[in-house]
Amino acid sequence: MTLKQPKISAVIPTFMEEQYITNILTQLTKTKPPIEIIVVDSQSKDKTAEIAKHFTKKVYKIKERGIAKARNYGASHANGSIIVFLDTDLKLPANFAEKLNETFRDAKVVVATCNIMPEHGKFFEKAFFKFYNKLIQSTAKFKPHARGEFFAVRKKEFMRAGGFDESLPCLEDHELAQRLSRLGKFVFINDLIVYESMRRFRKMGFSKVVGTWITDYIFFSLRGEPLTKVWQPAR
Repeated sequence: MTLKQPKISAVIPTFMEEQYITNILTQLTKTKPPIEIIVVDSQSKDKTAEIAKHFTKKVYKIKERGIAKARNYGASHANGSIIVFLDTDLKLPANFAEKLNETFRDAKVVVATCNIMPEHGKFFEKAFFKFYNKLIQSTAKFKPHARGEFFAVRKKEFMRAGGFDESLPCLEDHELAQRLSRLGKFVFINDLIVYESMRRFRKMGFSKVVGTWITDYIFFSLRGEPLTKVWQPAR
């Protein structure tokens, strides 16, 4: 069974992102087929929201901080049958919307992610991300995992699942992917690559970032919540 080409809504949570917001929104306004752009800002003190308004009418401000809160709020205002959650520091290929349309033409597909690689990464960073992507792809059928940097979902099932768990400071993307996989198929789009900035790695250091990821994943797997209590933005 196949579906007609869906309309895609891109939801971008922001906090103090004036350095990156123009780049991501410029890319999205040039996307074909055209997509709906939604920006949800968590009380930035810089010009993030002001800049975003030059690109889309759907710019919302929320009082509470929390990436899950921002994503859920954006999803509630999305008109598309497919929602893709994106981070502001991504570089996207021109055909990413076409790839999403291809993927979600299969009515069984509920959630999807893709290869995420470092922009201007060092050799060992690129090697790690390649391994990470392969790990996500190889475990997709029995242990779905999707990073929030690029998280695509069918809106109907997203709302049915209740969206992201707003009580989680991190791993909210992994937790939701797990729940959504019970409602339909999880797909890793192997021929789609997006690139993220390495700002967190540059600020904290490679070992600390990866160590935090691993520790939080282990704690979440064992007791249902990560060790990290507050996920600090890297600005």
